[in-house]
Amino acid sequence: MGKLQLADVENEYKKFPDLKREDVQKIREWMEKQPHLPKISELEAILFLHSNYYKMEATKTAIEAYYTLRSTVPMFFTKRSAQEPGTKRAIDTLYGTILPKPTIENHVVVYGALKDFDTANFDIGEIFKLMIGVTDVQFLENGAADGYRIVIDMKGVTFGHVGKLSVAALKNFLVYLQDAMPIRLKGLHFASVPSFMDIVLGLLKPFMKKELMGMLYLHPTYEHMIPYFGKECLPSDCGGESESREELTEKCFGHIKELHDYFVEEEETRRIDESKRAASKNAGGGLSGIMGSFRKLDID
Repeated sequence: MGKLQLADVENEYKKFPDLKREDVQKIREWMEKQPHLPKISELEAILFLHSNYYKMEATKTAIEAYYTLRSTVPMFFTKRSAQEPGTKRAIDTLYGTILPKPTIENHVVVYGALKDFDTANFDIGEIFKLMIGVTDVQFLENGAADGYRIVIDMKGVTFGHVGKLSVAALKNFLVYLQDAMPIRLKGLHFASVPSFMDIVLGLLKPFMKKELMGMLYLHPTYEHMIPYFGKECLPSDCGGESESREELTEKCFGHIKELHDYFVEEEETRRIDESKRAASKNAGGGLSGIMGSFRKLDID
């Protein structure tokens, strides 16, 4: 089985001059005093601190949210190995990858689109689970980034797919994206938007903060995306100059398939122990104790 090739911590400090070792150490020391939280590496502390623009309290809140969600949302955070039937189905259904070249603004792009248009094989919860796993690997192997843009390509999506959307899955994903994922989110892009996109947005908007609404982009065509991403960034079958979605997906999911041991170990060791959670203003009573105090997205 393959192993994670972890990002070089020293390189992270070189990439981001505002990242201070003493702040990273403070976060790790704080976590040592939180008996309900798992131990984290220096790299993981860097990811959380950077994604929260080096703000200590916001970083702590994001860490609480991250591990609480991983412990309370089994639809995304259990049985994540590619050997699991649900993950296998998602792999067969989806084009999914981290695009190899960043945007013109040096933002990393997470791309997802349907490969199999049959609604019988569509499970949004399993798709989110798979792509969260892809981003987990991205963070650990490549370190922090200036920003992230998420592209959801709606090509082939029909009203039948919309009818199978789980509101719980949409809500849980948007909470994770906005409040816990260790990224500087710069854009949520929908490509190839269908005529019924207003219905999809109607399902999403109740769970979107105004900051995320301000990062929402709707692209009717691939050509419309080029000014935001650049041709070098986009796949060849999306009007770009990179490899095709098929080639990129094969590499990405091929790596996920190699990481069975990582996903099993992550589920066993990186969860909250509720029996040890101390009562506090941000950590009382599971997820409900931190809802409402989650971080705000920074837009710059």
